[in-house]
Amino acid sequence: MTNTNNMLPSRENIPEQDRWHLNDIYDSEAAWEADFVRVKQQADEIKKQAGTLGQSSGNLLGMLNLYHDMMARAEKIYGYARMHRDEDNTRTIYQSLADRAQGLFTQVQGTTAFMVPEILAIPETILKGFLKDEKDLRLFARFLDELTRQKTHILSEREEELLARAGEVIEAPDNIFSMLNHADLKFPTIKDESGAEIEITHGRFIRLMESHDRRVRKEAFDGLYATYESFSNTLATTLSSQVKTNAFLAGVRKYPSSLEAALDDSSIPAQVYDNLIETVKRFLEPMYRYVRLRKKLLGVDEVHLYDIYAPLVKDIKWEIPYAEGVKLVQSALAPLGKEYGEILAKGLKSRWVDVYENRGKTSGAYSWGVYGVHPFILLNYHQSVDDVFTLAHEMGHALHSYYTNQTQPYVYSHYKIFVAEVASTVNEALLMHYLLEQTQDRDKKRYLLNHYLEQFRGTLYRQTMFAEFEKITHQKVESGQPLTAEGLKDIYHALNTEYYGPDMVVDQAIDMEWARIPHFYSSFYVYQYATGYSAAIALSRQIIEEGEPAVARYLQFLKGGNADTPLNLLKQAGVDMASPEPIAEALTYFEKLVDEMEKE
Repeated sequence: MTNTNNMLPSRENIPEQDRWHLNDIYDSEAAWEADFVRVKQQADEIKKQAGTLGQSSGNLLGMLNLYHDMMARAEKIYGYARMHRDEDNTRTIYQSLADRAQGLFTQVQGTTAFMVPEILAIPETILKGFLKDEKDLRLFARFLDELTRQKTHILSEREEELLARAGEVIEAPDNIFSMLNHADLKFPTIKDESGAEIEITHGRFIRLMESHDRRVRKEAFDGLYATYESFSNTLATTLSSQVKTNAFLAGVRKYPSSLEAALDDSSIPAQVYDNLIETVKRFLEPMYRYVRLRKKLLGVDEVHLYDIYAPLVKDIKWEIPYAEGVKLVQSALAPLGKEYGEILAKGLKSRWVDVYENRGKTSGAYSWGVYGVHPFILLNYHQSVDDVFTLAHEMGHALHSYYTNQTQPYVYSHYKIFVAEVASTVNEALLMHYLLEQTQDRDKKRYLLNHYLEQFRGTLYRQTMFAEFEKITHQKVESGQPLTAEGLKDIYHALNTEYYGPDMVVDQAIDMEWARIPHFYSSFYVYQYATGYSAAIALSRQIIEEGEPAVARYLQFLKGGNADTPLNLLKQAGVDMASPEPIAEALTYFEKLVDEMEKE
């Protein structure tokens, strides 16, 4: 599908085969409502068991089975409502369903808040006896071990209930940002390369920034960030509220910092986060060289941040229709074996994917795993090479969810984000390898080489810069300093100056980029893109060089879910992320790519 008039179509004008089939979750809203009622009933049933969990192994087992069945239903309810809302954020019916689903989660968490404190109150000798006596309870052994590990951060039953009931308030900054960013913000219209008017949208922004016409790039850059600038105080207050919420929750749960609170759930030492920032900063010179090379190849007196996405190869118009992109991804992922390929083909043919942008649709891309159904993927496909990589990326997430959900019981089906970005980026690395091997056109190969450099810049360097921004902003709040619009802009400007080096003109407009990054509302999330990318580069090379043994290790990793810690799962797959070495190795490879591009 190609949109020729540069205006976004309505949802109804997107062909059915290019829209995901959410009826695979619920075939009607009546079925959704029935499960909604059932979850409330299950929550009431669990509440009645308060005070009985330590009385017998049967009581504990019954409650855990009921709880996890309820949570699986609640996630289906939320996924159905939220994904429908993301199709078109202006539709009030799905805004309402999503609000109700979130409210249900809050109610459920409040009703079941007694559970963890009560389990932790069971003496260790009795709990071990329960596990010995009740064979079926052993399924939950790791779940119970994790609760015990975090015991010092679990509050009393009353306190846990209060925090759970505050869930919607805690989520407010994210919800406010989402509605402002996706439903209310309107960006200006500019003229494209041919002089036709085109509306700037979230989905079109990067494509406009990749234009060979510098005027288009600059106008898109200035137009987008001027819009955010006009809401700078509102957006600063919203982000500040998110950071303050994180600091409050960390303090309440007796963590030394928001960072350590965020990492503890995945058993990630804070040193892993610090290793990333420190290692990337040791390798800033290759990035400075890349900026200088970009300036030279673009033939400009000054290189600006609106030039950072511009292709370095002239006169390459490489549009890839979705059907062709699908074939490329399938061919590129063939090294992962027949079974992986068959599941991939099934998902692509069975409407797991919502392909094109429409008016009101949530920007960007994501994969959403629904336990007991199958994964879904949201795209905003605009026929660029980057869109093909996004498809491969999200399919990595989707098949990770598929393998995990087929292998693990629900209690261990939620793999940690630290490993999630590995699966997606392995796919991107395999796609790049395939395209470089298969593409005969020299200019297209140069384009791909530049694209590869951009993946490193955008993932290892840029996401690490984001991670440092988060660390700085949280440290400021934790030390009692305010986060104002001007202060946030100053921090962000300084980081861009440091990470891009002396040859980059750091335009004032970029000072507002923090205001459009949704991941800042999932705090201390983005660093995992960088660590995941480093691990994925290592694993993809093992798959290509070793073949079947590496594939077998990797597929076992995809099936692991949350049955072990992320660091252990990755070590078993073949990479040790407790060490800074994989990051250093990836950055050394980036330096070699810069060498190669300089020779070209």
